[in-house]
Amino acid sequence: MVGLTTDPIDPRLVEQAVAHPGAGAILTFLGVTRNHFEDRPVTGLHYQAYGEMAQPELQRICEEAAARWAGVRVALLHRVGDVSVGEISVVIAVSAPHRDDAYQASRYTIDQLKQRVPIWKQEHYVDGQAWKANLPPDAVASAPSIKDVDGEYGE
Repeated sequence: MVGLTTDPIDPRLVEQAVAHPGAGAILTFLGVTRNHFEDRPVTGLHYQAYGEMAQPELQRICEEAAARWAGVRVALLHRVGDVSVGEISVVIAVSAPHRDDAYQASRYTIDQLKQRVPIWKQEHYVDGQAWKANLPPDAVASAPSIKDVDGEYGE
């Protein structure tokens, strides 16, 4: 299960897509619309995606994570359209034989999504709106993450 959707996302369905008897860990990441950005009240978000490019890139990222960590399975759904405060924008579910691999594969997946997938976010404020671009690769590389603690995603 990998893709874009205009519908609200049920995290349990995404988890079920990666569950199997050999999984000792299932980790679920939820990206949720918050009610503020830099002290500005946020009333909601609007996501747009270039689906013809986004869908295969999401698939590649999930396949890369599964290839990097033995026994890992990854499922990912990202909302497009309007997403209200408190609603889920993205769900990443990762199963693995051991928890450390699940954590590393999940972090890899969200970082790569932010770097590579053509999805754009428009934040709606009480007093206006603004488009937010994904972080450029150099900003992601310098951001504190698991990479800083344990090498390039634990490898």
